Amino acid sequence: MQKLVVFSGAGMSAESGISTFRDSNGLWENHNIHDVATPEAWQKNPELVQRFYNERRKNILTATPNQAHRLIAELEKYFEVQVITQNIDDLHERAGSSDVLHLHGNIRLAKSSGPTAQYTTEFYPVKGDSLLLDQDFCKDGYPLRPHVVWFGEAVPAYDDALEIIQQADIFIVIGTSLVVYPVAGLVHEIPPACQAYYIDPKADQQQMPAQYQCIAQTATEGLQVLFSELCKTHKN
Repeated sequence: MQKLVVFSGAGMSAESGISTFRDSNGLWENHNIHDVATPEAWQKNPELVQRFYNERRKNILTATPNQAHRLIAELEKYFEVQVITQNIDDLHERAGSSDVLHLHGNIRLAKSSGPTAQYTTEFYPVKGDSLLLDQDFCKDGYPLRPHVVWFGEAVPAYDDALEIIQQADIFIVIGTSLVVYPVAGLVHEIPPACQAYYIDPKADQQQMPAQYQCIAQTATEGLQVLFSELCKTHKN
């Protein structure tokens, strides 16, 4: 069975009502990302950061997977599918995808806010939509923080993602502006014979390697077209 890898970004979840920040002058829900998405922000004002991510978690819990998420899950009928996502939501899992790697963490989980937090492999499920600084602690006594990779932190799952991508027969990049490094560089790591596609409304404005077929549409629109094409080819 062919190995199909999906690499998804914020545009994937935008159609489910989950906001992005790249198209709004660096603001995310009216917050400067440096005030809510860096280790320094946590050190300066953990109450603000915790409150910000509690609101994001509430938003994600009330959101539902869109048609693009569901189509990716359905591709498992025809291919060995691995999803690599930059998104911190769990919409891929809720749509039915069985193998999802979160490059930037998963907001439904929490981890220690201690000195080695960015490298920890110990995570705690978040019950409900909120973490509380004065009540939720790891076993070492540090307050729990969201399992989210902040700007300036390492991306521990990067090597796993690289290994997956280097084995892809089909690679679909969808809904990402490809401006966040180092993960944006992963699009250059596919095998020479890999079929590659880039779905994004601004896809034709990106300088993608010649190996990629650019589809300048939203996640849902582009995947509906590509899904039919891939399934037709598979049946043949």
